[in-house]
Amino acid sequence: MTRIFTFIFLLSFSFIVEAANKLDSVRIWDAPDSTRVVLDLSKAPDYSYFSLTNPQRLVIDLKDASTKVKFENLAKSSKLISKVRLSSPPKKGTLRLVLELATPVKANLFSLSPTAPYGNRLVVDLDNSTNKSTAKKQVVQTSKRSTDVIVAIDAGHGGEDPGSIGPKGTFEKKVVLAISKRLERKINETPGMKAVMTRSGDYFVNLNQRSELARNSRADLLLSIHADAFTTPHPKGASVWVLSKRRANTEIGRVFEDKEKHSELLGGVGDIIQNTDSEQYLVMTLIDMSMDHSMAESHSIATDILSGLGKVTKLHKNKPESASFAVLKSTDIPSILIETGFISNPKEEKLLLNGNHQQKLANAIHKGVVNYFESNPPSGTSFAKQSNVKHTVRSGESLSVIAQRYKVSVANIKKSNNLKSDVLRIGQKLIIPRA
Repeated sequence: MTRIFTFIFLLSFSFIVEAANKLDSVRIWDAPDSTRVVLDLSKAPDYSYFSLTNPQRLVIDLKDASTKVKFENLAKSSKLISKVRLSSPPKKGTLRLVLELATPVKANLFSLSPTAPYGNRLVVDLDNSTNKSTAKKQVVQTSKRSTDVIVAIDAGHGGEDPGSIGPKGTFEKKVVLAISKRLERKINETPGMKAVMTRSGDYFVNLNQRSELARNSRADLLLSIHADAFTTPHPKGASVWVLSKRRANTEIGRVFEDKEKHSELLGGVGDIIQNTDSEQYLVMTLIDMSMDHSMAESHSIATDILSGLGKVTKLHKNKPESASFAVLKSTDIPSILIETGFISNPKEEKLLLNGNHQQKLANAIHKGVVNYFESNPPSGTSFAKQSNVKHTVRSGESLSVIAQRYKVSVANIKKSNNLKSDVLRIGQKLIIPRA
């Protein structure tokens, strides 16, 4: 009988041990206006939390949990969190975690189920952005048309979302940030151009917020930089994508659309939970009303960029492709997604890690952007104020159409280009005299 009771006790103890949740690690991602803390757990968390002041703290209670994590240096690089520590729990079996904060914040906590490469997680989003009145002042200050052509550069993924992972473990988020920073330098070195980054470090920015950041900066163009992957290692080459109102019509395009949903699951669920008010329906209506012009401009710029990329790397497709990506759905800004190569291809993974190759890609993208804006300068910019403007003839354009667009006479265009007739060829470069 004693053996039976001993067996039952040991079985019950074993069940209790197995039932306990284990905190495996704590990861902190600092963004300019927020900080994300991710708790990696062995099981779905049962949690509660509350805030304390003087000093500012966020207290998280994980029920039926334990940990062996060392907390001493977790917050050494964080601007918002001064310390992460354990505290006396309200009852046995509860793990109490305390985040000591440098300033008052708005906390949003939510759990995430396993999504490769991560398991169960509890996500803590700490918002320390400025108040609404300051934000309004910033909008007023940036409402004036800049004389620079402004290019918003969006390095894909980031933070909790690593993007695609190469055969050697290369994270897409790191490669595209390196390429984006090289492109940023090239654009800022170009007279009459300025670059703004949607993210400048290793943190996640919600996909819809990326185009909003570009809009707040009065951007003339949004470039989203990626390094894609497929289910097999064989596909290779760069590609350029523009928005389609319909689903992608290729298998690879459908995989990319699924990847975007995957990114939201990994890094953006907190923003999705918060942004559920009725204003989004109005925004979607406006998108449908004013998307066509932006899509046409995007396709033209994509063609110029693709031409440049084809001179420095292999192309997966020699024409712009289309798919339904959230980051491209801006109503008023031409937006392009550039896949710089297949990180799932071992040879291209190696190339994408190479600094010289990264610079060649940045140079090619930069050249395509400059070529486009030289031919199509936004009104009020220094590009538009140059004595002569270059225009590349497209399908369906005639001298009269081009003259009307730039408000000059057909005779002056013919004179500036030594044209003997009104016949034009697609791809022909024309000098447009100043009106």
